[in-house]
Amino acid sequence: MSVTMLVERMTPFTSTIFAEITQLAVDTGAINLGQGFPDTDGPASLLADAAANITGGINQYPPGPGVPALREAVAAHQQRFYGLEVDPADVLVTVGATEAIASAVLSLCSAGDEVIAFEPYYDSYPAMTALSGATLRTVPLRAPDFSFDPDELRATFSARTRMILLNSPHNPTGAVFDREQLQLIADLATEHDAIVVSDEVYEHMTFDVPHIPIATLPGMAERTLTISSAGKTFSVTGWKIGWIHGPSELVAATRAVKQFLSYTAGAPLQPAVAAALGLPDEFYAGIATSLRGKRELLSAGLREAGFTVYQPRGTYFVVVDGRPLGFEDGYKLAYDLPTLCGVAAVPVSVFASSPEGVEATRPLVRFAFCKRDEVLTEAAGRLAGLR
Repeated sequence: MSVTMLVERMTPFTSTIFAEITQLAVDTGAINLGQGFPDTDGPASLLADAAANITGGINQYPPGPGVPALREAVAAHQQRFYGLEVDPADVLVTVGATEAIASAVLSLCSAGDEVIAFEPYYDSYPAMTALSGATLRTVPLRAPDFSFDPDELRATFSARTRMILLNSPHNPTGAVFDREQLQLIADLATEHDAIVVSDEVYEHMTFDVPHIPIATLPGMAERTLTISSAGKTFSVTGWKIGWIHGPSELVAATRAVKQFLSYTAGAPLQPAVAAALGLPDEFYAGIATSLRGKRELLSAGLREAGFTVYQPRGTYFVVVDGRPLGFEDGYKLAYDLPTLCGVAAVPVSVFASSPEGVEATRPLVRFAFCKRDEVLTEAAGRLAGLR
C-alpha cells in the first residue's frame, strides 16, 4: 500500500530526521552526533536493580498508573529539588516523555483549539497536535541566544489557545528560559486560561544557570502538567520510562488516553528508576559537570573547523551555523557531512514549520555531545577537515 492510505493530517510525518540521519551514519560509517543518545550506560546500581528485578520475577503487567514506588519517588524528587508538593496519586508513569506528551495533547486538545510551541521544537509536538485535530501556532527562537520576542509571544495567544507546549532546557537549541521569560508565559497562560505542558527531560543538564520549573511560579501548579523521564537523566534512553504530574483533573484526563496507547510497560525497570531517583546530590551534580566538559570539547572542535558555535546553556546539544564555511543550507549540510568528514548531525530547520522559523533555522545544524570523550575528540578531528 502507498503512503496515500495515510490520513491527511499525518502525511507530513511519515519519517523522522533521527531515523534518517542515524541510518545515514550507519551506511557511511560516520560518527553519529545526530540522534541524542549517550554511548555509555547509566549508574551501576540502576542497572543492577533492573537485572535483579527481572531475575526476581517482576515481569508481568505493573499497575496502569505506574508502580507506587516510582510515583512516590517522582513526588519526592520534585520536593527535593524544587520544593514542589506533588501527591503521588497525581503522578502518571508513561512510556517515555513522548507518550506523556502524546497523552496530554490528545486528551486535552481537539479541532478548533490552538496549541502554542516554541520553534524549533521537539518533533513530536506538531505530530501530536495534528493527531488531536488542533492547530499549531509557533513562536520563533532566534540565534544567538535563542530567546523569544515577548511581543511575538503575546500575538500568538488568542481566544482559541488551549495549550502551550514549553520545553526548557530546550531541545534542539540548548536555551534555558529564565524566570522573567517563564513569568511572561505564565501570565499569558493565566490570562487566556491555557494549560501549560512543560517538557523538562533535560532538567539536570544546565550549565551555570538554574532550571526553573514553571509549576513553581505563583498560581502555575494549578494549570501545569510537568513531564520528565529516566532516559536522559540516567542515560537509559532505551528504557522509555517517563512520567507526568499536575492537577488531579488534568492527570485524570491524560490517564484516560494513555491507558489506550500502551496501558503500561517496564515492570522491572520502574522500581529500579524509583531507587535511582534517590541517588545522592553528587550524582546529579556530576551529570552537568561531565557534560560541561564534553560541551567544551566538541565546541572547541567545531570552532576550529570554522563554524559559528552557539553555546548551549542546557541539554547535551550544540547548534552551529555553517555559513562561515560556505554552507548556506543546514539541511543539505547535514546530509553531506557524513560523506564530507565522517560525522553525522541533524538540520535544525526540520524542527520548524512557519516561514519565519524555517528562515531563522535554515543554516543551522545540531550536534549531540553526550558521547565518550574519545569519540568527541575523533569527531572534532574529522570536522577539522571541513576547512
